[in-house]
Amino acid sequence: MGTRPKGLLVAAAASALAMGVGLSGTALASPTPTQPAHTLPQNSRLYIPQPDKGAVKQVVDLLHQRDIKDAALVARMALTPQAVWFTSGTPNDVKTSVQQTVRNAAAHKAVPVLVVYNVPGRDCSQYSSGGAGSNSAYQAWIDGFVKGLGNASAIIVVEPDGLANLPSDCPSAYPGQDVNALTAGRIADIRYAAESIESKDANSLVYLDAGHSAWHSVPDATTRLIAAGVNEVQGFSLNTSNYQYTANLDEYGTWISDCIALDNAGQGTGNCGDMYWSGGPANNWAGVTLSPYGQWSETAAAPTLNTAGIDSRYASVMTGITPTAHFIVDTSRNGNGPNNMSAYAAAPYNQPANVVSSLVGGNWCNPPGSGLGLAPTTHTGVALVDAYLWVKTPGQSDGQCNIAGGARAWDYTQYNPWNWDATQQQNNDPLWGLADPAAGTWFPQQALQLAQLANQQ
Repeated sequence: MGTRPKGLLVAAAASALAMGVGLSGTALASPTPTQPAHTLPQNSRLYIPQPDKGAVKQVVDLLHQRDIKDAALVARMALTPQAVWFTSGTPNDVKTSVQQTVRNAAAHKAVPVLVVYNVPGRDCSQYSSGGAGSNSAYQAWIDGFVKGLGNASAIIVVEPDGLANLPSDCPSAYPGQDVNALTAGRIADIRYAAESIESKDANSLVYLDAGHSAWHSVPDATTRLIAAGVNEVQGFSLNTSNYQYTANLDEYGTWISDCIALDNAGQGTGNCGDMYWSGGPANNWAGVTLSPYGQWSETAAAPTLNTAGIDSRYASVMTGITPTAHFIVDTSRNGNGPNNMSAYAAAPYNQPANVVSSLVGGNWCNPPGSGLGLAPTTHTGVALVDAYLWVKTPGQSDGQCNIAGGARAWDYTQYNPWNWDATQQQNNDPLWGLADPAAGTWFPQQALQLAQLANQQ
């Protein structure tokens, strides 16, 4: 029998280590005292799943090229704790897969991060489309997931983008169907998943995915989360498979938790401030829209990055109200924040404003210049943030961002830096100069860039 992927990667990494390039440790810090009783045990260690076969091949290829430094960087990335995704199969299939994963984690005395991603009509028919064939099929699949989980300690992210991308947000993806019924079914499915896991496994921490800090307003995100049962579970997750700054996500998540608490206290969501208007007592209600292309804080000099107004707005209405919804943040690829791609308006690209605007809007799909973010940890320093985790598998493609009219809506008659003919260009992502792999497939060029540009400060 051949060497298993993790064993091969470890062996390859050891070769790099022998040449003086170190790998980081994998132990998690102990939870902070601010976390609730229902949380990870002290001195928890996160599970490292089998690396993607593409990562193993890339490390081996780099070693054959005598590129020891880059081989070690990719190996370190692949041997960092990260999530295991469950996306398809029969109820028995998912039961078996989950059972094997939690057993493997237990054998390593580690806590796995598991992602439930099989809701019907997921991803609005985009790059990661698919899911169970019906609501009943999905709920049966969840039953299988829960049986496989048993009473294992686990962190579980429920349906990335499932609430942020409801059928009502993209009705054209469901032609001839009752979009209102689909939306109600989606929310009911997510609630079923969350409550089933929570009720059957007291050792699990369940987080409903809520998108990220450059997407839905706080009142909107709060309404969706409450409808899907966030008050019955540990909380919510942010930035899954995205690139937003950690500081901005910390702020956004704290505002959502405050807004949930306000709504639970009978005050509704009318006093919930967010990134789309930063007014509040601290800035005399002189609000602006916050920019995602910089790190937010109460002391930022730029009004478009300063959160003092919003924070003071919450402070003025939260008297006697304590937020209880905790959250986690995916830091797998956000070390350099989102790429606004505005540079493509200048030479040598010289793209018109409408094309650049399209690129900016599509900066979630394999954006160049991204780097790994904070390594997984429970020492977040933020009261409501349970952990920074690598939920998305860094190195796997977001999708084939290379089709005219898609996420890369380029004007191919004006952009031809490689002197390709139009047909060839339409089969490539012009930002990388090659055809992006399908969603979930290893993307060696981006994987290496993520490792080289890691920013874990």
